[in-house]
Amino acid sequence: MFSFVKNKPLYPIQWHKVLRRFLPFLLGIIFILVISSQSISSVPKTTEILWDTYGIPHIYGNNTPNAFQAFGWAQMQSHGNLLLHLYGQARGKAAQYWGEDYLESDKWVLTMGVPKRASTWYAAQSPAFRSYLKAFANGINTYAKKHPDLIDDEVKVVLPVTPEDVLSHLQRVLLFTFVVDPGRVADITHTKSALGSNGWAIAPKRSASGKAMLLANPHLPWGDLFLWYEAQITAPGIDAYGATLVGIPVLAIAFNDNLGWTHTVNTHDGWDSYKLKLQKDGYLFDGKVRPFETTNFSLKIKQKNGAFREQIFSVQNSLHGPVVSANKGKALALRVVGQNSPGVLEQWWDMASSQNLTQFQKALQRLQLPMFTVMYADREGHIMHLFNGLVPVRQQGDFAYWQNTIPGDTSKTLWTKMHPYRDLPKVIDPPSGWLQNTNDPPWTTTFPIAIKADNYPSYMAPRGPMDFRAQRSARMLAEDESISFEEMIAYKHSTQMELADRILDDLIPAAQNQENQIARRAAEVLTKWDRKADANSRGAVLFNSWVDNLDINTAFSIPWNEKSPRTTPDGLADPESAVKILANVAAKIEQTYGTLDVAWGDVFRLRSDNVDLPANGGDGEKGIFRVVTFAPTNDGRFQAVNGDSYVAAVEFSQPVKAKALTSYGNATQPNSPHIGDQLQLFARQELRPVWRNRQEITAHLEERTVF
Repeated sequence: MFSFVKNKPLYPIQWHKVLRRFLPFLLGIIFILVISSQSISSVPKTTEILWDTYGIPHIYGNNTPNAFQAFGWAQMQSHGNLLLHLYGQARGKAAQYWGEDYLESDKWVLTMGVPKRASTWYAAQSPAFRSYLKAFANGINTYAKKHPDLIDDEVKVVLPVTPEDVLSHLQRVLLFTFVVDPGRVADITHTKSALGSNGWAIAPKRSASGKAMLLANPHLPWGDLFLWYEAQITAPGIDAYGATLVGIPVLAIAFNDNLGWTHTVNTHDGWDSYKLKLQKDGYLFDGKVRPFETTNFSLKIKQKNGAFREQIFSVQNSLHGPVVSANKGKALALRVVGQNSPGVLEQWWDMASSQNLTQFQKALQRLQLPMFTVMYADREGHIMHLFNGLVPVRQQGDFAYWQNTIPGDTSKTLWTKMHPYRDLPKVIDPPSGWLQNTNDPPWTTTFPIAIKADNYPSYMAPRGPMDFRAQRSARMLAEDESISFEEMIAYKHSTQMELADRILDDLIPAAQNQENQIARRAAEVLTKWDRKADANSRGAVLFNSWVDNLDINTAFSIPWNEKSPRTTPDGLADPESAVKILANVAAKIEQTYGTLDVAWGDVFRLRSDNVDLPANGGDGEKGIFRVVTFAPTNDGRFQAVNGDSYVAAVEFSQPVKAKALTSYGNATQPNSPHIGDQLQLFARQELRPVWRNRQEITAHLEERTVF
């Protein structure tokens, strides 16, 4: 570079020019080295679980299989008895393990071919993901070997757990509980499901901080296979926080530093019942007789004395699917989507690993998830609503047609293909700056309308109506042009009854004009009522009971109208009849509780072990966003059994701001301090801070498990 004469340079070195020329390059090298060293140091030498004071496992895996193994261990520590119970049922051997009460469950699982399909699905996994499933099962089994005293003896019969058990459970949950509920199949009707959810995505233009926000809020029963498990999983290539259903080895609702999503149960029709015409030993199809494929299962049923009774159970399969009922020369066969989609878990894993909208959509495009709305937000400010699912391509009929039993003697009604990703209703970054879904059709996700029903097949989703919870949801978002993180959480806990705003203005004056004294006193209570279902709301019990005794389908003077989806229905069609019902209900309430204006929380309770707290929230059909469903108890009160379960509020600021709650706590194992330990927060309408970095977690550390 330089020439020297007599130890002197031919040209003097101008060091300031050299540094100016090469300094950016040198700084770049230094930056790369620093980042590389940080990346290397961020991968722990061992795998560990840091348990925080709410029983949330924060898993740090030095590689992906070890992270899966730790997650299996964590689920056993928190929910071991439940997990093994669920896996035993997914095998179709629950009656053999636990007796006659589980026989119908076994028959359902075997009829739908769950255990056999699990083996096919396992073989179809990528080699890497197959190793992850092995590791998850190994974590379950390792925990059981190390802590046999912490697991109930009656569920140990399920051990050891296999990767196929995990996939059997996944099928039973997703395909044969969510897509098609066995309880609904009993009478072969598409009835309204108790499975629900709220989801919001708010763009920077409507956020007070200028950052996108996400609200995750599924509503499920507070037990059995519907129980949420909250966790953080950190391993090379992933650092995600969220929740999944017990027994599922990946997060189903999650967020990371760059993006997040939630699911809602969408108005998706992924199953149909077909009426077959039986002839000879088969069924008629396109003018020809087709034979059934028959499979026989030998069921062992445990008796109360410990002995076993054996029973042969036969399943007949048609082109449409398995026969679920047969009599008087007719049979009904069930067809369910998703049975050839073994990549559900890997898709969820890759969604949680994604860092931007492009990567996230690439994972979604696989269409392995059989159903569920996807509500999405990210750090770059994008928001998205996807009507996700496997939607059959149907030759005829609208949504209502496919809710009925379908003729099974012709290929014209037998669907075989699914709509590709591009066909599904979807909106990204709508002009409104907000998206909502409360299990309503995609057409009402935002206003002005961004997804138009006319652009999609009439069988894709129903045209309406927009129920009161969806109207309440849209109203809160539309009426606030600058929503803060704290306001989003406050809205999430709203117990305002949208239905009351539509109907009380007619009911109260009608009752006040009656000579019936109890009707007039009831009107006085309703006049003073705050129209909420908070614990101290007086009048909510009266109104709630009145609506429950009303024929809501014929109650309104103005029916729901697609042109006014957010303000109809409205008004009372028959005020005189409505007042009579009010008087009867009021008399019963006064007799039962001693007063007409009994507080909501005195009647509706939150209970778990030694916890007994006044509840807030109620039935979403009455327009309450804070959904809680109650069941009657022996003392004349009602106990929360369903509804708000896992909640997460996320703002994609730097760093990400997040709060969450798992209503019933993050454990069910006996003697765990985390059974019901979040109900106090639930009662106060609060969320807890989410701890995501090691400094926060160790500051609230309860236990450390090192592998």
